[in-house]
Amino acid sequence: MSSEPEVLWTPSVDARSTSAMGRFLGFVEARRGVSLADYEAAWRWSVDCLDDFWTDLWEFFDVQTSAAPTSVVSDGVMPDVRWFEGARLNYAEHALRGVGRNGADVAVIARSQSRDRSEVTWDELQAQVAAVRVGLQQAGVGRGDRVAAYLPNVPEAIVAFLATASLGAIFTTCAPEFGVQAVLDRFGQVEPKVLFVVDGYRYGNKAIDRSVEVAAIRAGLPTVETVVMLPYLDSDVVLPAGAVSWDDFSAQSGALEFEQVPVDHPLYVLYSSGTTGLPKAIVHGHGGILSAHLKDVGLMSDIGPHDRFFWFSTTGWMMWNFLISGLVVGSTVVVFDGDLASPDLMELWRLADEERVTWFGASAPFYMACRKAEIEPGQDLDLSAMRVVGSTGAPLPVEGFMWIYQSVSDEVLVSSISGGTDICTAFVGGSPLVPVRAGEISARFLACAVEAFDDSGHSVIGEQGELVITKPMPSMPVGFWNDPDGSKYRAAYFDTYPGVWRHGDWITINESGSSVITGRSDATLNRSGVRIGTSEIYRVTDSVPGVADSLIVHLEDPSGSGPGELVLFVALVPGATLDEILIGAIRKGLRTALSPRHVADVVYELPAIPTTLSGKKLELPVKKILRGANPDDVASRGALKDPTALDAVAQIAQSRIL
Repeated sequence: MSSEPEVLWTPSVDARSTSAMGRFLGFVEARRGVSLADYEAAWRWSVDCLDDFWTDLWEFFDVQTSAAPTSVVSDGVMPDVRWFEGARLNYAEHALRGVGRNGADVAVIARSQSRDRSEVTWDELQAQVAAVRVGLQQAGVGRGDRVAAYLPNVPEAIVAFLATASLGAIFTTCAPEFGVQAVLDRFGQVEPKVLFVVDGYRYGNKAIDRSVEVAAIRAGLPTVETVVMLPYLDSDVVLPAGAVSWDDFSAQSGALEFEQVPVDHPLYVLYSSGTTGLPKAIVHGHGGILSAHLKDVGLMSDIGPHDRFFWFSTTGWMMWNFLISGLVVGSTVVVFDGDLASPDLMELWRLADEERVTWFGASAPFYMACRKAEIEPGQDLDLSAMRVVGSTGAPLPVEGFMWIYQSVSDEVLVSSISGGTDICTAFVGGSPLVPVRAGEISARFLACAVEAFDDSGHSVIGEQGELVITKPMPSMPVGFWNDPDGSKYRAAYFDTYPGVWRHGDWITINESGSSVITGRSDATLNRSGVRIGTSEIYRVTDSVPGVADSLIVHLEDPSGSGPGELVLFVALVPGATLDEILIGAIRKGLRTALSPRHVADVVYELPAIPTTLSGKKLELPVKKILRGANPDDVASRGALKDPTALDAVAQIAQSRIL
């Protein structure tokens, strides 16, 4: 019988009065005459009474509308529901109103390896957005037009986004490390009118010129009428022919006004990873994103005007959009552009010390890399301002939780969250009212009807099942771009369980409401009828001395009569060798920690584990290559962290055939 996971953090005795979450629940109890004695009761009420929950949330956060909604959520079966019909509002108006702040307070702190640190006050942010708004209007941009940005995580990207949104135009972005084809695969779908670009950037101590890529991107986007260049790598860069500089584009001041749009009017287009074919162009609306982020940034994360909110992200990952919504609740947003491991893995922790970051977010692989490097930020730096550490991008194992509490701080709330680009927020994560237990995601987010479905489509507790959402959420996509009948959107999420969102993760929901996610359900290893989540494998293999990273796939027996083959790929730390001793250690670790079924049949070394730019492992593309597919047919190289990473897999696949 397994023991209960260790409790690593508990809410303070006054959390109900000191947290925004607690104050909101008190507001609801007084208004509705209900008793929400604990978080689980609050969650149950929120999913049972969606209309009341979202009405109260809008009231609590003082959502501003020029026309009030006639309903909250329409009748119908997902995805055929509408939110806040009749309402008119603008996301940018809420991001720029500076809740609880003065104009001279700092709205954005920018750290970069390409230029000096900078600060932008709320007054300055409003003025810069107004100026770029004028530039966009003079470029002919209006409601519904698309504006694309090939920009790093810098204040200008925030300004361009908010100026675009203020006009009711539609924003979309790719980070400048994306390759040309990856950018064209994305921007080409939405046909932008204006394109913001940089000349290059610095990654650690390496200068990366992007002038050739910018020219190719411009040539591949015939709808672009105006190119705006931000000199970033070189302040004296010569502008491309026909381009205008950022300073000239934003030289004219103007009034800060906000086009009032319906709740489902497109705010921005995000993209799936695009590892097979064109990435899905996912459209998110003004009101849906505003509502979801007020809840998940303002309540679940308990971020407000006194916070300095940081999450390491590029503009090519949805966590950038989530981070920017820190402005909506009045927090100071801290952005960083560069190599998080340069000069070493203490880089982001030094930033947290120097900027007095209160809410620190990064990916689970980052924390595990810090653990493996045996650094101790809490011992060497002053992280006393930090009260929350957020993690996403992959399941955070028990060892990751323990490292944070032992080496960062034993007083922080660790919020391991999981969601996706599809909803641009999370389904599950931490809460200021719920204890943190090692290896577990603390809670289902309010108004998220998260369940685990078994093979028969029945909800189960304490058993692994498909992560599904059984009731609508406002930040579910408005739709996909160029999908007029919604068929692609339905096929992506609603084909398996009609009227129920299937997300594609394996989740186990516990009696307490906490959960454990064990990996993608479409990448699950199903050996002799036993489902094995890939995260369980990685937790063991990545802890073996000499192993830097790993990826595993299961090749099923074509006849269906055998267990198939587990193929493990490893990248090694410098100086390590994949010999029989190391392979033996890996296999012993899997057999001891998990079971004989988990032991890899064959282990191969790769120079680098294939991942997307946001760090997601390419399990399905690797599996397809082992089955004989061409690397260029299963993934867009420009969307990969290492464009050549799949070539080594193809060589191994060829050697297996020979």
